[in-house]
Amino acid sequence: MAASLTPVARGKAPARARAPGEEPARILLVDDQPARLLTYRTILEPLGEHLVQAGSGREALKLLMEEDFALILLDVNMPGMDGFETASLVHQHPRYEKTPIIFVTAVNVSDMDRLQGYKLGAVDYATVPLIPEILRGKVEVLVELYRKRRELQVLNASLAAQNQALQREKARELEALNESLRVANEALAARNLELQGEVAERGRAESRLRDVDRRKDVFLATLAHELRNPLAPLQNALNIRRLRGHGADDPLQDTMERQVALLVRLIDDLLDIARIRQDKLTLARTDIRLVDALEAAVEIAQPWLDAGGHRFRMSLPSREVVVHGDPVRLAQVFANLLNNAAKYSDPGSRIELEATAGESGDEVVVSVRDTGIGLAGDQLEAVFDVFRQVDTAIERSRGGLGIGLTLVQKIIRMHDGRVEVESAGPGTGCTFRVHLPCRPGATVPDHGPAMTGAHAGAGGDDPHAPDADAARVLVVDDNRDAADTLAMMVRALGHEVAQVYDPALVEIEVARFAPDLVFLDIGMPGRSGHEIARSLRATRPAPALRIVAVTGWGQPEDRDRTREAGFDEHLTKPPQLEAIRRICATAGRRREAR
Repeated sequence: MAASLTPVARGKAPARARAPGEEPARILLVDDQPARLLTYRTILEPLGEHLVQAGSGREALKLLMEEDFALILLDVNMPGMDGFETASLVHQHPRYEKTPIIFVTAVNVSDMDRLQGYKLGAVDYATVPLIPEILRGKVEVLVELYRKRRELQVLNASLAAQNQALQREKARELEALNESLRVANEALAARNLELQGEVAERGRAESRLRDVDRRKDVFLATLAHELRNPLAPLQNALNIRRLRGHGADDPLQDTMERQVALLVRLIDDLLDIARIRQDKLTLARTDIRLVDALEAAVEIAQPWLDAGGHRFRMSLPSREVVVHGDPVRLAQVFANLLNNAAKYSDPGSRIELEATAGESGDEVVVSVRDTGIGLAGDQLEAVFDVFRQVDTAIERSRGGLGIGLTLVQKIIRMHDGRVEVESAGPGTGCTFRVHLPCRPGATVPDHGPAMTGAHAGAGGDDPHAPDADAARVLVVDDNRDAADTLAMMVRALGHEVAQVYDPALVEIEVARFAPDLVFLDIGMPGRSGHEIARSLRATRPAPALRIVAVTGWGQPEDRDRTREAGFDEHLTKPPQLEAIRRICATAGRRREAR
């Protein structure tokens, strides 16, 4: 950043002649780089003003508490406290709320940065490399304005002292004063029009920002859908290998399945962040046993714990603890904390999960401890910021988008709880504590709500039950790889399968093949799965034909649309083997019953 900072050699401009007794104005130069401070001083010394240097925002604030300054020349990009933060603190002080600030920056400034700077009181920007004449001219004008304001203050005091004399002036002087007021009002009206224009422009800028933010959330949802489509044939192919016995005791198979599951989890996290930002994330709350949520979380996180060879220990309260919450979301929270501990700990490290009921009985604390890389003091709060990675080099080596802990904090707040993080420093590990309200004395029957992973199939039948009689299954998807691999997986389960790639031919194939079950994609060109499902339902009611959506869209509103269109179930790509097994087995048993 220090390159090209030295101004082009120019002749020094002569200092402005000051009036007798006029004091030099104090100008504060703030930059963390001594070379730049020297550059500022070289450019501004010809003005003959009193230049004061500060090497950081904190040092500048200290100087401002001791002396008055006519102008501040402030570097934007400083470590620790940057220029914007320093300007905000300066203008919070009543004495400096109108002190002009010129921001200096070595990078191109976006409209958003300029808007932020102007909101903080900036009067101008100076871009490196500096042009001495321009910077000197700006400073000279602002210093002159400062002197004029000081003179005006003195004049105002003098006018106050002469107020009684002015009241005795003749009518002619009063008329002249009224005329002066009229001119001032016209000037004020003109200024008000300018301010209205500025306010309108800021309103348009804020509207554009909201639109960009909305389009970003839509993009995240679309991205997640598009990523699911290529994942589906990959997951299907892995399931086919396992069904054919190729995946047994195969470390490569386990690795591929684990990495596909990780990709699906990252996609789900992206969608959850978008839904939280749009206030669309809802909770299905009920009374659940805390141990059920924790055991489900351990089951979800077990592949990451096993992959790192971590030594895991779980400690639970001696008495039953009941919380009122969403079982799936709470399992997601604790799984994210365990995955986070596994990701940032060396192989073979110790990871502990401990639940402790409070003495009052109305709160439970769940702690996840690791002995991993730890956190510095200034990183403890930043870990919860969305898309924030406290150490990008580590993130690149260990993976992650920087949203898992954000989801933890948001979901726990929705449960009226809070999350804390503690670390003694880098290399000492971390402890995350989740505080949740609980229901003293409440009990949940053993047959209460079951914990389900994010990709479990909708229930009703035992997913591990042996396959019944073969069903006739039709797979409809314009993505040939997805259709072919799903058909191969269904065929490997012992069922009769046909595929259709063209959505216009579905009714013809249904009439020819007479399937018991249709796996139907939603987003196909020319004709959507919703339209096809409504067409099929017009002639084949639910008992005679089961229709299952297999799609990359999986948010609640998407499931509502498939249900309204006549689908029996909704599977999100990539579909899980046990869900496919269960649905096909159910169709086979119903075929035999008919």
